[in-house]
Amino acid sequence: MSRTRLTAEERQEQLVAAAVTAFSRGGYAGTTTDQVARLAGVSQPYVIRLFRTKQELFLAAMQHTVERIEAAFLGASEREPTLESLGHAYFGLLGKRELMAMLLHGYAASADPAIGDPVRTGFGRLYDTVRDLTGCTVEEARDFFAEGMLLTCLASMRVIGPEAVPLQPWSAELTATYPETKFD
Repeated sequence: MSRTRLTAEERQEQLVAAAVTAFSRGGYAGTTTDQVARLAGVSQPYVIRLFRTKQELFLAAMQHTVERIEAAFLGASEREPTLESLGHAYFGLLGKRELMAMLLHGYAASADPAIGDPVRTGFGRLYDTVRDLTGCTVEEARDFFAEGMLLTCLASMRVIGPEAVPLQPWSAELTATYPETKFD
């Protein structure tokens, strides 16, 4: 049986997916390009040849994460351009623990100016997308993102989502307002 060679673009996408997995587990400081290479089934020098540095690879993984969220918002707005529909779309992404952890690791690594500027730009892109798609006010957008961050943290801690652990009294109270929702 012969193996199909991946195009350069497909290989890059494969490496970014492996980077999301690796960085979501170990964060920026705790992940090596060698770990990403092993997950992708390529050599570490190949990773460096495509991305030059671990930092560039991390930023590509963050960009991928932002693009996934933005795509979910755009898809939801085609059906109904409201904060509620965008919120349901984001809720569906909470089951993708790697994306949620990648997002949090990106925010945590933002003290580094070379990482922080692109991460803030990505967050701003999501903010602008939500405002543009829904026409919501600044206050409504702030509440939307505040609740989204709470949900991101709860999903990352496995309080909600497909891998949720049994609820504790505090988490039962916090999540009581969220209906049972299917995670993608």
